[in-house]
Amino acid sequence: MSFRNDAAPHAWSTRLLNADKDMDEDLGVSPPLHQSVNYAVLSQDHLDDISEPLGSHYYTRRGNPTSARLVKVIADLEGAETGMAFASGMGAIATTLMAFLKGGDHVVAQKNHYIGITEMIDRILPDYGVEATRVDQRSATAFEAAIRPNTKMIVLESPSNPLMHITDLKAVCDIARARGIITLCDNTFATPINQRPIEFGVDIVMHSVTKYIGGHHDLLAGCIVSSHALVEKVWNLSMVTGAIAAPFNSWLALRGIRTLELRVRQQNGNALAIAQRLETHPAVKQVFYPGLSSAAQHALAAKQMSGFGGLFTFDLKGGHDAGQSFMKKLRLARHASSLGGVSSTLVQPAILFGGRLTSKLVEEQGITPGLIRFAAGIENTEDLVADIEQALV
Repeated sequence: MSFRNDAAPHAWSTRLLNADKDMDEDLGVSPPLHQSVNYAVLSQDHLDDISEPLGSHYYTRRGNPTSARLVKVIADLEGAETGMAFASGMGAIATTLMAFLKGGDHVVAQKNHYIGITEMIDRILPDYGVEATRVDQRSATAFEAAIRPNTKMIVLESPSNPLMHITDLKAVCDIARARGIITLCDNTFATPINQRPIEFGVDIVMHSVTKYIGGHHDLLAGCIVSSHALVEKVWNLSMVTGAIAAPFNSWLALRGIRTLELRVRQQNGNALAIAQRLETHPAVKQVFYPGLSSAAQHALAAKQMSGFGGLFTFDLKGGHDAGQSFMKKLRLARHASSLGGVSSTLVQPAILFGGRLTSKLVEEQGITPGLIRFAAGIENTEDLVADIEQALV
């Protein structure tokens, strides 16, 4: 089933429920879970047919019907041709980087990334002879200046973790495309409901499905979506690395994605309402949320996003101790490292990142002792605001 790629935002709910209808194999309104690892071969012709890359039904490491359904819905939302499901977001990013990079290559990335991507770029890739330069994502010219003759990929994330900085996706992709450089963008925080990087020229879009797409704090998965040619290259490597999604996790994610638009709409509204209240609160030094009209990059965010997401950060004047006190007093949001589910969660990045990143990297990413990263869930807006206000007393 196909839909217009320029569908208005109000059409997303319909697309989420119908993008995979042409894959129906029975009359169940809810798609079946294909838990089988092996699939019966009926003939040589049948073997040739089911052994094709990208969605083959021969052996689950090569492809699985349930995972194929999930990927089809995500690819439809992102405006991509196809994709792949992985065991985690890091499984998706690591396999993709390995598929396109080799010793002697160079990568341009951002100073602010999800912690796992930062570690991959700064610690893992150099061990395999891949050099990396990280730049301030708020400057498109910084990306251009960092490009070398051996630059093969630019890695993006917008909004970024944890300070919600925005990358000018079109400007950077124009620079990359003119030089034949592949662009890879982590769109986890925005979700395809709020932002579709392929529309701005991004080649490969990656998601930690664990977060907003799954949406219920109960699964681990990742995915990439792109053109058939690029995804097939990643698929070929995945046959060796094996970091593919478990069918049950794909089934849970497929269930979760059906309500993505409804959940994201509420999370967008909750984040904006809380950020606006915190902006004027005497205990708060600064709020980082691109949806605020006062945000330095608000105009750019509004240009490339239809919503600003459920994640924001704020810096408490009282520093580390104020952050600890705030989290202990909350009654609704839970202290938890992940995000994107129906329940609000929060962390103190200086503690979370401090154990994994060097002090230099923590400082470079602007992580202060009093910084709080808050991921709004789908709770009632007034209840969340009231709970935060009582915790700041």
